Amino acid sequence: MQNAIRTPHQTTAYQAGIFQPIPMIGRYVFFQLAPAADTVSLKASLTRMKSLVDGESVVAGIGQQLADRLGMKVPGLREFPALSGPQDVRVPSTPAALLLWLRGSDMGELVNRTRALANLLRPALDISNIVDSFRHGPLDKTHAHDLTGYEDGTENPEGEEAQAAAFAHGQGPLLDGSSFLAIQQWQHDFEQFESFSASDRDDLMGRRLSDNEELEDAPESAHVKRTAQESFEPEAFVLRRSMPWLHSSKGLDRSGLMFAAFGCSLGAFEVQMRRMAGLEDGIVDGLFRFSQPLTGSYLWCPPMHNGQLQLGQLGL
Repeated sequence: MQNAIRTPHQTTAYQAGIFQPIPMIGRYVFFQLAPAADTVSLKASLTRMKSLVDGESVVAGIGQQLADRLGMKVPGLREFPALSGPQDVRVPSTPAALLLWLRGSDMGELVNRTRALANLLRPALDISNIVDSFRHGPLDKTHAHDLTGYEDGTENPEGEEAQAAAFAHGQGPLLDGSSFLAIQQWQHDFEQFESFSASDRDDLMGRRLSDNEELEDAPESAHVKRTAQESFEPEAFVLRRSMPWLHSSKGLDRSGLMFAAFGCSLGAFEVQMRRMAGLEDGIVDGLFRFSQPLTGSYLWCPPMHNGQLQLGQLGL
């Protein structure tokens, strides 16, 4: 499929990396506004950044903080809402000014690219956090796996339905082809997860690990039932592009899933997250029994035009 949405006057393309399969390795580089950042320095930094953001090896997402500092509005963009639910469920909000999702197969290349991008964005933007990620599971399968072994993204829409779910359309040349990203870093407690029986694990997910088949008799708390995209009104389809992550420090490993959902708006993710947290009917998603979100951010991924990131909505 061509990554283009045609209008009468131009061809607007989405950032191709959003639609492509999960890369072998990824790097999520989050930026915060520098104390002295002003409109002039921000515009200069973002203009320089465009030379290294091709939408494929580097996918860019703009946060509400950055848009606000520029005095611009992106329709549909807002900050991630912090949520509290039954059973002491906590879903944190950790706003970011900018996210660059680096995609590739050579970690050295991603490290060098990170440094080059950070240099271009100074002095207006500073790196606040980096999360390194990787593909897990059989390479001959369409979907990658979470570190629990379960397949991730099974219910993703495909083809034209995926394009419709993931990218804005009919909103004008500055917005068409853009995508809204909800991203969370979930940390798994593997000691807790491995204490469950194999059947209990399947019930938490709502699928069998052995063949990825959905369980008809799964409990209402099963992740598959909490997030069944067609069960919402209106239907809440998103394009998931999640990757496992790992951080080692002082001889200890922390790991989990960098959950990423791309949508034509933030609404589909938001209703799913509220149901997962038990805010819809008091039933908490089984994932919370062994995993917790550490972060939560909303970002707007601008479209591409003539091979360059289109930042006209931000006045550039």
